[in-house]
Amino acid sequence: MTRVSTAGNYESALLNLMAAQARGLEAQKKVSTEKIATDLAGFGRGSETLTALKSAQNRIDGFIAAGEAVASRLTTQALAFDRVAEGADGARQAIAEALASGRVEGLMQALESQFATARSGLNLEHNGRPLFGGAVTDQPPVTAGSLADLAAAPDAASLFVNDTLRTASRLDESTTVETGFLADEVGEPLFAILRDIQLFHEGASGPIDGVMTEDVRAFLEGQLTRLKDAHTGVVGFAARSGAIQTQVDDNLSSLDNQRVAMQQLIGKKTDVDMAEAVTELELSQISIQASAQVLAQLRQTSLLDLLAPY
Repeated sequence: MTRVSTAGNYESALLNLMAAQARGLEAQKKVSTEKIATDLAGFGRGSETLTALKSAQNRIDGFIAAGEAVASRLTTQALAFDRVAEGADGARQAIAEALASGRVEGLMQALESQFATARSGLNLEHNGRPLFGGAVTDQPPVTAGSLADLAAAPDAASLFVNDTLRTASRLDESTTVETGFLADEVGEPLFAILRDIQLFHEGASGPIDGVMTEDVRAFLEGQLTRLKDAHTGVVGFAARSGAIQTQVDDNLSSLDNQRVAMQQLIGKKTDVDMAEAVTELELSQISIQASAQVLAQLRQTSLLDLLAPY
């Protein structure tokens, strides 16, 4: 036989109220966070799968961050190649104009300016590190500051202080590409030409100034072809860098698609059905109100009141 008592009824109603409040709190968390649970314990057996998915998502995010850094570096590298190519083409045009006019006043000053342009491209930095220095990061790869410095060097190769380590970047789990170039491989042909011109200017057949002599004309005509080849070489390096940049951009696009797909997979396991969550919240609020009313009524009544007539 079940015993009925005032204290028992009151305790039962109080427990119902507390349970309704707990359900309401849980429903409120789901609505506010839009998640099934706020920690792995709340996902039960699915926590292992969720952990694996989160780990994969973190790896993808890491590759995207690294890829964006590489893309930024390649953008700066493209600017550097443009400057070196501009210096080579500018030197060629200055000589061509001098040959056309038959006079070379100011030609050496023009070549000095084009050398400075090419030098600035080879010494360009990204995030405080020279682009073309290889592993040498404490000094620019080109230390010569003028055409006179070029002529003073024993050869063109000695003008560069970079090492031979090219930058390589890992784009994803299976793809690593060489994204770096070296100052000497890009700039040595151009600097060798400018060095020869400066040596000629300082030599017995010079200076290169005033009215053009036959010796000067013959020499400068020979440099035009060399400068064209040097410019073509720089453009070739720039094209290779551009192809790498396209590969990096395509890889970033693929990784972004993977990230979206991974977020959807994780969302299916962690996101709540908002319509269901709101319904649970509303039902819990109704249950709380009902339990509170029952509890209030029990506080004002007693079984003794019912048994008193007997």
